[in-house]
Amino acid sequence: MKEILFLEPVFKEMVWGGNRLREFGYEIPSEQTGECWAISAHANGDDTIRSGRFEGKKLSELWAENLELFGNIGGDRFPLLIKIIDAKGDLSIQVHPDDAYAREHENGSYGKTECWYILDCDPEATIVIGHNAKDSKEVADMIHGERWGEFIREIPVKKGDFFQINPGCVHAIKGGTMILETQQNSDITYRVYDYGRLQNGKPRQLHVEQSIAVIKAPYVAEDAAARTITAKGDAAIEHLITCPYYSVDRIEVDGSVTLVQDKPFLNVSIYEGEGTIDGTPVRKGDHFILPAGYGAYELNGKLGLIVSSVE
Repeated sequence: MKEILFLEPVFKEMVWGGNRLREFGYEIPSEQTGECWAISAHANGDDTIRSGRFEGKKLSELWAENLELFGNIGGDRFPLLIKIIDAKGDLSIQVHPDDAYAREHENGSYGKTECWYILDCDPEATIVIGHNAKDSKEVADMIHGERWGEFIREIPVKKGDFFQINPGCVHAIKGGTMILETQQNSDITYRVYDYGRLQNGKPRQLHVEQSIAVIKAPYVAEDAAARTITAKGDAAIEHLITCPYYSVDRIEVDGSVTLVQDKPFLNVSIYEGEGTIDGTPVRKGDHFILPAGYGAYELNGKLGLIVSSVE
């Protein structure tokens, strides 16, 4: 039986969060809601299956008990985590470890490779990506000397931009930006700098020594891979990236298209519009998984989707 696994997201309140996740039709917990963990089986935010024969089960349970839904790919946990992030304020300047460092220093966690699709942003918005230190010694000197203006590399950003953030890359989303993030299933973030902000009257924890240990120097800008667009039916399919952890595409539908789910599983997030998948109504804010063996599926309507899979 072909069954779509619709998910109930988990929401996270953040010191920098806002209220724009309401635009997706969500009931959010507060005016400082920063993250929607849209497709997640992480212990810090484990989504629930919304309907069907697995209704009420956690995604992590399905991974443990019904691995055939995910192509029997193995591994001790669901590999990916999909989020929508609403940054009303600036996020901390941060960096993520790779798998080897996280395994050794973070109780066997995955490292964190991630990518961002910019759903919306203020005019003249910027993000932090990379740094200006020439080597690891200068990284340490600039951080310990709090020479943030020299250290931090900021670039302009616009709606529709896409960025791959590899481990060791200093980065931060700035206020007024909303993104869809595809990442490894990890919650390990090292804060380098947090603008001296207080949370509950105290500064948030920094991870200066861990950050210095994992920041790659000098920063080498990622070559922007060619974003190829393929027309199929009434759809345009834009390939955003393939890396060792995920492959990500953006699909725009205006009418009807039949596509094939031939991956171990396919994560689908609808970021705009409404329509149907195989006759089931879907709209902006819906997130679901097409399991292994799903095969052909038909999208109808006016829809924008981000889809991801493991290779």
